[in-house]
Amino acid sequence: MSFSNISISQLRRQLLKGEITAIALTRSCLERIKATDAQLNAFITLCEEQAMTAAAVADQQLANGQGGLLTGIPVAVKDIFNTRDVRTTCGSKILANYVSPYDATAVTRLQDEGAILVGKLNMDEFAMGSSNENSAAGAVHNPWDLSRVPGGSSGGSAAAVAAGQVVAALGTDTGGSIRQPASHCGVVGLKPTYGRVSRYGVIAYASSLDQVGPVTRSVEDCALMLSAIAGYDPADSTSVDCPVPDYMDNLNAGVGGKKIGLPKEYFVAGLDPEVKLAVEATVETYRRMGAEIVEVSLPHTDYAVASYYLIATAEASSNLARYDGVRFGVREDDGSGLIGMYQQTRSKGFGDEVKRRIMLGTYALSSGYYDAYYLKAQKVRTLIRQDFLNAFDRVDLLLTPVAPTPAFKIGALMNDPLHMYLSDIFTIPVNLAGTCAMSLPCGLSREGLPIGVQLIGRPFAEADILQAAYAYEQASDWKERTPPLR
Repeated sequence: MSFSNISISQLRRQLLKGEITAIALTRSCLERIKATDAQLNAFITLCEEQAMTAAAVADQQLANGQGGLLTGIPVAVKDIFNTRDVRTTCGSKILANYVSPYDATAVTRLQDEGAILVGKLNMDEFAMGSSNENSAAGAVHNPWDLSRVPGGSSGGSAAAVAAGQVVAALGTDTGGSIRQPASHCGVVGLKPTYGRVSRYGVIAYASSLDQVGPVTRSVEDCALMLSAIAGYDPADSTSVDCPVPDYMDNLNAGVGGKKIGLPKEYFVAGLDPEVKLAVEATVETYRRMGAEIVEVSLPHTDYAVASYYLIATAEASSNLARYDGVRFGVREDDGSGLIGMYQQTRSKGFGDEVKRRIMLGTYALSSGYYDAYYLKAQKVRTLIRQDFLNAFDRVDLLLTPVAPTPAFKIGALMNDPLHMYLSDIFTIPVNLAGTCAMSLPCGLSREGLPIGVQLIGRPFAEADILQAAYAYEQASDWKERTPPLR
């Protein structure tokens, strides 16, 4: 029996009634992975033995009337989360055999709620990419069209959920790395407010931008996953100590009387006509449901991509300095001395895109250029955040495209990094502002490729965007669409 298209809520009810077992559900997911992953390449590491052991424990808990929000539910996590006794590669040669001595807080919280970890998912190396082609484990393929990218950097997470390999997954979002692949793979992806979910144990790309979030097949599943992982963590200095609401409560509150803003800077030349039509149709659906549609302005949007690629690369340059072949990871050493060992380890261990970003960041932080580049980018970041706060004085939510186009062909932009960077033009500002946003399916292109719409909320207003997303989902049939993968 296949459970690949059943929601977490439905599976929980069946598990609690004893209609299915966690062992059967986990085995079904593992069989689905083995049957499809040669086509998708979504997994880097499969935890079959550990998963089946955890499923047996879950069945015992369920039999005793115990368990948490996710008891018996098979999930997977992006291979950027540290996991004890399971290797964490970050999609890089330099961490090919690294095994962490501890679990990331988000992983611990999933397991505390009874989730069963079945494996670690493919990703752009160190989360640097928009297509999931920059991985030492090879490119991930989009389950809707195997010749196309799934988006990045959490492409493995989105592809695995879309293809029914797992019920839900975790990813990370630094400049759109959950929302963009969710859009390209026709699933739901949420980037919470910076500080809402602990980053402890997540290997850092850009520490002031990275945020952990869920990838699921439905909005309700997204709310459940966020409920499991959200909350203050004293181990993370950037974690915010504020109450976590019940995201399942009032999920069906609707959007009547809500004001939804359309930033005029996001509906510009260069936006694919099919994406524009799908987003406009979504706007009309919200209008019919009683929302008031208001045009707003985010005037510093044009500077977001440039600011992001100064701030993110500068932080990456600092964060990735630790991979030197001395303390952990792969070491390349021909006996030419310490500096030679550093150079060989880093030149052979890192891929081209990671080296490109390290060099950009090192340059931006170098003597004589810091004020001109990094400091100025931080000032622009403040202006971008203020744009959002000003908009939220007028509206409850913002609605925009997620990506300028549907998923593109594998290899199409690999030799054009600037064009690749621009594929995150609608998602990057949210990370710079530190607020929350999500992608949900809203259409299909003529070629049958998913198109996503982005809902953006004020800081710590995840409940509001979940309610608005749920209202739209109930008014459409997009969550019933599944990729043609066999």
